[in-house]
Amino acid sequence: MSTPRMAAPHDVTTTPHDVDLTHARWQKSSYSGGANDCVEVAELSEHAAVRDSKDIGRRPLLFSKAAMHALVSGIAHGPIGERWG
Repeated sequence: MSTPRMAAPHDVTTTPHDVDLTHARWQKSSYSGGANDCVEVAELSEHAAVRDSKDIGRRPLLFSKAAMHALVSGIAHGPIGERWG
């Protein structure tokens, strides 16, 4: 049985060392409740970076803006949950 894949024109990678995150403005979901157990997102010029709020020393994942939009849209509109039950 094959694993379902979303059509995504862009890869997701860990941030390359040449991406400057020193001035990134990290945002946490308002649903986190301040427990520091969620992900944080920073919008960059061409990408969005996502990191674990419990381990901010690790390199974040880097998404193209199109891939990030597809991910968030899929979560918000249900296709992701419908595919994996």
